[in-house]
Amino acid sequence: MEGFSRIDIFDTKGVEYLFVIGYLVLLIIFWKLSTKQVKLGEKIQQAIGVLTASVLRIPQGLFYSKNHTWTHLEESGGARVGMDDLLQHITGEVKLDQLRTPGEIIRKGELLTEIHQEGKHLRIFSPISGTILDANTDLSESPELLNQDPYNDGWFYRIKPSDWKSETGSYYFAEEAVNWSVKELERFKDFLAVSMKKVAPEPSMVALQDGGELRDNTLSLMPNEVWEEFQKDFLDQTT
Repeated sequence: MEGFSRIDIFDTKGVEYLFVIGYLVLLIIFWKLSTKQVKLGEKIQQAIGVLTASVLRIPQGLFYSKNHTWTHLEESGGARVGMDDLLQHITGEVKLDQLRTPGEIIRKGELLTEIHQEGKHLRIFSPISGTILDANTDLSESPELLNQDPYNDGWFYRIKPSDWKSETGSYYFAEEAVNWSVKELERFKDFLAVSMKKVAPEPSMVALQDGGELRDNTLSLMPNEVWEEFQKDFLDQTT
């Protein structure tokens, strides 16, 4: 037909454009597959119950104490407190005994609450001093919130701080909290290596997955003796 001419892209730079486009398409496909594989790997890891630093939730903006509690100052002036994600991963499903009531005065380091599981329990101490404002009553009917979301729905109490600045000055914050949590996980592995020799003939079968990874909720498999030792080594610390 008049007015039209045939162009062979192989005689022009068109073929180079096709190679570039093809390369970009392959790159995008590879990136998506890689991302899916990473996410899938994380889901599989959580499903089989492996406890590694990569599964720990450590929200920024919270202050973390050495006895595995956290606190966050709200705009209202009240501060929420609860247990950290590493502790809930270590213990597994627990229930909470709320030992304090609104209006009470509590000092930093005093007994705040207890978590328990099948007759075994751990004492949790307050990370701050102040007046108890509210108790999270949802935990009575839904104790699973402690494990599902320890920082939002699973908080213990709201406290009106009496000495916030000086009492939280030594706590871990932001990147420091991440680094500390990783070290605590390694310290827990060392703790188990010593403790399990006393209670399990084949400790690696109890606490470790294939490949040597630490099982999630390991403390739930341990007798009361190990819970008491864990209390002394990890929760009875001065902060």
